[in-house]
Formats: sequence, structure tokens, C-alpha cells
Amino acid sequence: MKEYSQSKINRIKRGQNRATYDVDTINTILDAGFIGFVSYTYEGTAISIPMAYGRKDNKIYLHSSQGNRMLLSLLEVGKMSMTVMHLDALVLARSGLHHSVNYRSVTLFGSVKKIEENQEKSGALECFMNHMIEGRWDEIRPMHQQELDRTLVVEMTIETASAKIRDVGVNDEPEDESLPIWAGLVPLKQVAEYPISDTKLPENIAIPNHVLHYYETHQ
Repeated sequence: MKEYSQSKINRIKRGQNRATYDVDTINTILDAGFIGFVSYTYEGTAISIPMAYGRKDNKIYLHSSQGNRMLLSLLEVGKMSMTVMHLDALVLARSGLHHSVNYRSVTLFGSVKKIEENQEKSGALECFMNHMIEGRWDEIRPMHQQELDRTLVVEMTIETASAKIRDVGVNDEPEDESLPIWAGLVPLKQVAEYPISDTKLPENIAIPNHVLHYYETHQ
């Protein structure tokens, strides 16, 4: 089992029993998501923004316009952090302070660089597209050179990370467990609904198999 090394920057102090540094577990949580919260500082102000991402091995790919202030700020510093979180259940206890949630979260730390070369940039965007829906890249038209030129692609190399997971039930005080108050879990999940075709599609264009497969496996 490969783990990220622990340091002051990624070590979880509160709720250490829920912490893991296992690389496979962290990658599984990342692959189950598509939106990460990226933190940066702009003119002395701390800002956090949700961003879509793609992952390949220990690389995270982000993209936007060439003038995106967040990505430019990250490139200037050369470092970044990103958090991905899945909410799995509401934990309803008998007392207010014991209410909680079940979740899976990952925080990444690493270095960033700008991808310049066209083939490498296309590969990063392919990773991004296929992270959204596997097989999507092969079904869309090739990118124009002007599109590549207008797109800023940033690669984050994950240098260290940590995950925190809560997947247990109610944790009430023993003396409260006999109270006539309902307690338990309300499971939550994100699901895909049946794909809706664009109204401008020709009538003979059917929903492709990779889209239907995504729908069928995420109901």
C-alpha cells in the first residue's frame, strides 16, 4: 500500500481516526468527482473557486482562458492546493451537537506549471474530457489551433495529499440512546437523469453509447 508522506501541510490533526494517506483511496475519491475547490490569493485576498478537473496518475489538469486570474496567480506562485468532497449522508442524532454528515474528502498539495506544447496540451484536454465522461474525447470534433491558443492549461503535480472519511452512523451520548427521538442516516447521492438531446441535432443523431453508459451506471 503506497501512501503520501505526512508533514505539517497535509497531516490531519482533528479526527485522525478518519484520516488516510493511501494513494489508491485518494485517487478513487478524485475519480468519483469532477469539481474541486481551488484556493489562491489575489491582491492580498484569499479566494476559493470551484473548478472542473481531470486526473491522470499524479497529475491534475485545469483549464480556462489565457487571462484567468486564478490560474495566472497559481503559476506565479508555482504551488497550489485543491479540495474535493463528496457528501454521502446526513447524520441525524438525538442531540443537536451530535448531528454530523458522512463524507469523503481529499486535499491535494503540489506544484503547477503551464502546458505550452500543442500535443501535450491536447493530451491534457483529452484527460479532462474523459474524466467527465469516459470516451467523450473520441466522439467530438478535433480542436482548432485557435482554440488551443486561447486556452490556458495548467498541470498540477500532486506532491502530497490526505483524505478524511466519515462512513459510520449516529454517535450519541449513551444516556440519550433511550430517548423517544428518531435518529439515523439520510443517505445522499448524485445521480444522472436520462440524457436530453440538443434541439438543434439532426433527427438521425442518436444518443451515443458512452453517454448512455454513463447514465446507466450513475442512476
